Amino acid sequence: MFDEFSKRSKAVRAALELAQHRDWGGITLADIAKQAGLDLADLRREFACKSDILRAFQMEVDAEVLGKVKQAGADQTVRDRLFDIIMTRFEVLGPFKPALKRIACYLRCRPGEASLLACSSLASQYWMLAGAGAKMGGPGAALRVTGLAVVYGRVFQVWLADSSPSLDKTMAALDRALSKGERTLANVEKACGVLCGLMPRGWKRKDGAQASPQPSAPPESGPSPAPNV
Repeated sequence: MFDEFSKRSKAVRAALELAQHRDWGGITLADIAKQAGLDLADLRREFACKSDILRAFQMEVDAEVLGKVKQAGADQTVRDRLFDIIMTRFEVLGPFKPALKRIACYLRCRPGEASLLACSSLASQYWMLAGAGAKMGGPGAALRVTGLAVVYGRVFQVWLADSSPSLDKTMAALDRALSKGERTLANVEKACGVLCGLMPRGWKRKDGAQASPQPSAPPESGPSPAPNV
């Protein structure tokens, strides 16, 4: 997944290697640079902070998952494709589970630092939905992305604790969460449709409102009237 010759990839890989055995809060940027065989200046050119390194990891995972997505079958629903994509994501994340456990444990008690990953996490879910062929236009797109982020966040915690090779608990949790999310989204979209149907088609002018002034007719030809003295 990582480019062996890219300084950016070396730093991301080094950070995850350190996180396998150390608390994420105790790992410094200097530690990551040393583990990656880079100068601190090289690391600064690539990243702004440690959270930026995690965002880069998310992007690498997104690309790896999307590269593994197969063309959807004619009988596959968006929900089925989404299930496959998320399970593929957990497969890609598998080698990094020990590091992710420590990072997740650290961020769970530090919402301020965790919030720095909010935008990139939503972006990841946007791409997962796009890979599943979901509709990404209109006002419902933001609702779908946010809903999937909630689903993924809950199932991710189950995956972290799931030690079985077949990931049975993870698959069961994902299936339940997607089903619940699908019902919730359908109800919200139905409610929005009803509310939109009740909205007036246009606004009537209030009584007494002045009409927009009409342009005056051009004066008739002839001599101008004499001014008042």
